Amino acid sequence: MAIYEVLGQSINTVEMGSPNRQKAILIHGWSSSSYALQPLMELLSKRYHVIAIDLPGYGKSEDLKERVTIKRYADLVAELIRQISNGPVILVGHSMGGMTSLTAVIHTPELIERVVCISPTITGVLSTTTNLLIAPINFIESTRVGGFIIYSGEALIRGITDRMMRGISFADRTKITDDEYHVLRNDARQRRGGRTRAECFTAMRNNNLSGKLSSIRTPILFIWGAEDNTVPLRDAGVVAEEMFDADLRILPNAGHWPQFEAKQIVQKFVASFLGVPVLTDNLNEPVGDAELAKVRETAQFLGVSSIGENLNENEKFRLASQLNQYVFPPFRSIYQENSDDPELFVVQAGTIEAWTNTNGVGRNQQPQRLSELRPGDMTGELAMIDHKTPIAELISGSEGAVILGLNRARLLALAEDDPELGSKLMWNLTNNITNLTRQTFEQLEKAGARSRLELEVFKQERFRK
Repeated sequence: MAIYEVLGQSINTVEMGSPNRQKAILIHGWSSSSYALQPLMELLSKRYHVIAIDLPGYGKSEDLKERVTIKRYADLVAELIRQISNGPVILVGHSMGGMTSLTAVIHTPELIERVVCISPTITGVLSTTTNLLIAPINFIESTRVGGFIIYSGEALIRGITDRMMRGISFADRTKITDDEYHVLRNDARQRRGGRTRAECFTAMRNNNLSGKLSSIRTPILFIWGAEDNTVPLRDAGVVAEEMFDADLRILPNAGHWPQFEAKQIVQKFVASFLGVPVLTDNLNEPVGDAELAKVRETAQFLGVSSIGENLNENEKFRLASQLNQYVFPPFRSIYQENSDDPELFVVQAGTIEAWTNTNGVGRNQQPQRLSELRPGDMTGELAMIDHKTPIAELISGSEGAVILGLNRARLLALAEDDPELGSKLMWNLTNNITNLTRQTFEQLEKAGARSRLELEVFKQERFRK
């Protein structure tokens, strides 16, 4: 926990992850606190220094000295970024926090690298049910006497209001636990926040972002629950209309709090979008600084490799966390050491030599050297995909080789978690198979390994589905 002084305001935060990592700032919504995005903190701390803030008037932060507007909240976030970060940050905002994040992006895009918006309010107009239930309470809460009356009376009718708010906030088949629900409801009941809640209710309506989203160039992931009865899905329609290339996900069996109601799928979407390294099947497995540095170095190398072509920085980072690294001494057979689990290989250092298969590819049983693969080159993807005998034998060169390997299971997991990354990888694999296989067959022909007719039959058998 840390407290920052920003533009004369004390802002309380909850932090996780190494301080020397890139910053990820988490912004909660209306009538909430830093706890609102707690389900994502452990995941994000694998790559980032995570800072979940209590906006002024919420949680343990003091009230805003001026009347609340979303722009003032966005300005505070921007100034906090300038104080604590040497470069662009990641913003993750829920509900009103999503609107605050988008407002910050519109006014200070240079400070923000990527944004995740979960159930964000876009127009500021909440659902009819929410307005009918909350607006009268907000009006009464806006005065000190009214706030006392509401707080005193609320204790008597808490069961009724809880049942009403649960239906508005959560899906019928919600997976939120009772403990999580009670923490969120206690945040909403915080006595001293009455004036702030009332002002924020008006501030959201006065900050309609319709017509402003098309100017945003920062990559943004939008996540909504299909049963969101607080911020209606018509706001998602505004996003779809104005940001045709936005990454927009609608989740079944989730309401206004998908980060609690559908934890695993939200974590997968966020991890894929932000390139959070996943070294095991456990999304929340910690990643140390040494491991993170290794992943970062590998991701940088992928920028000059055939498998990393057309991948953005976060996609390369995500892929890098799934690659196994092997170090081979000179003249070592690569397939023999990995025969139980065929992988595609990317040469990171040294060289790999491709030789005609010693099982007898052609008439001449003496192996023939076909080609030499240098750093950035990829091979073995066809054998990895179809589990058939490799076309050529792969041998580490005279100086040995450092090789990155990707097996079938990890490739399929990447494609399932992030279809866009999966399609780019399959495109790169297909291009590489086409180019390298053509070269290999040309070499085989030159070596007299097969007659042209035999070679054509071999090609057809090899590439039949």
